[in-house]
Amino acid sequence: MATETLTSVVEQELAINGGPKAVEKVDEHLFHWPIVTEEDENAVIEVLRAGSMSGTDITKQFETEFASWQGTKYALGYPNGTMALLAAFYAAGVRRGDEVICPSMTYWASAMPVMQIGGTLVFADIDPQTLCIDPNDIERHITDRTKAIVPVHYAGHPCDMDAICAIAKKHNLKIVEDVSHAQGTLYKGRKVGSIGDVGAMSMMAGKSFAIGEGGMLATSDRRILETAVAFTSYARHGELITDETLKSHTGIPLGGCKGRMNQTCAAMGRVQLKYYDERITEIQKGMNRFWDLLEGCPGVRAHRPAKDSGSTMGGWYASRGLYVAQELGGLAIQKFCEAVSAEGAGCAAGSNTPLHLHPMLNDVDIFGDGKPTRIAFSDRDLRQPEGSLPNAEASCINTFSIPWFKHDKQDQIERYAAAYRKVANQVDKLK
Repeated sequence: MATETLTSVVEQELAINGGPKAVEKVDEHLFHWPIVTEEDENAVIEVLRAGSMSGTDITKQFETEFASWQGTKYALGYPNGTMALLAAFYAAGVRRGDEVICPSMTYWASAMPVMQIGGTLVFADIDPQTLCIDPNDIERHITDRTKAIVPVHYAGHPCDMDAICAIAKKHNLKIVEDVSHAQGTLYKGRKVGSIGDVGAMSMMAGKSFAIGEGGMLATSDRRILETAVAFTSYARHGELITDETLKSHTGIPLGGCKGRMNQTCAAMGRVQLKYYDERITEIQKGMNRFWDLLEGCPGVRAHRPAKDSGSTMGGWYASRGLYVAQELGGLAIQKFCEAVSAEGAGCAAGSNTPLHLHPMLNDVDIFGDGKPTRIAFSDRDLRQPEGSLPNAEASCINTFSIPWFKHDKQDQIERYAAAYRKVANQVDKLK
């Protein structure tokens, strides 16, 4: 779209008031994901025809290739990200009564596995610019029972790992990185998931690294690897466990659960990994183009690291924007998103609901202990009331979804950016 044409679109009557849409026709190819080719199909079909879905040979190859790409010594495949996180918490040493500090605004699987092994969740606030755990809010939650910190690289944005690592070192805590939103994200040139003690992630079909369904644990700590194997495996004990203290139960998983990845997913994962860097580079070009076009637009801010920081957004999963209502006359974010959606761009207010306010984390007695499971294994009431984590609680009015472009198609991306700028520039016309 030529600049003069883009300007004319922005100046047209708002679609919500009867004017033409900025995005007249949605190109589904622009958003379709994952990219599945004949190579993926053949890899999966080969596993099906061999009847080796429950084998491990292909998964082992995938693990080796993934570890090399991730920049860790080891990787261990799982059927989903939740199971990978459960194994990571156990392998990091979390046991009954231990406290784990996690950002409140995140998907439940970043936190809930802690409760399965008797740990206690303590939530920290988020940085309103990165939407990741705020390092400045971590230390006030640390006690002599704190075992680990969970940096969630939210919506692809890397956490401030330098600050988090310094806190962890000072207090002798483990770092369990949740990379489910951020496969391939760089923090100052290093892949997230390789910076803490252990990284874990989902690879379900909606993620930027999608293999159908699956999860991965990545670490360079041999003890963590072997403990994870001991907890969620049985068939691979003899192959992977060398620690004498873990050998006594060989053949039965400590956690009483099976964490084996289905090899159809491992086969697809091997193919996806071959092209992943190339594909997310294309995503980054498109998403950065979108935000560059909105530079200086009142009321909206890009959710991305500084361009000269050496950090990136990976595949931009669950991409978000930051809303500044005061620049738009205090317009409610819901009204802003409604107007943008009317332009054909699709926009919704908010992010994940803060976990510290959810009844599940405050009232529910899951295991019949006679008190809420959140505090069942603690010697004090660690529940956090409304108002205790203000930035996480305000995320519903300070963030909004943006289009997740999978291709850098300039003309189309310009129209989506025009939709946002059109609404922001004519906010006085909204009824």
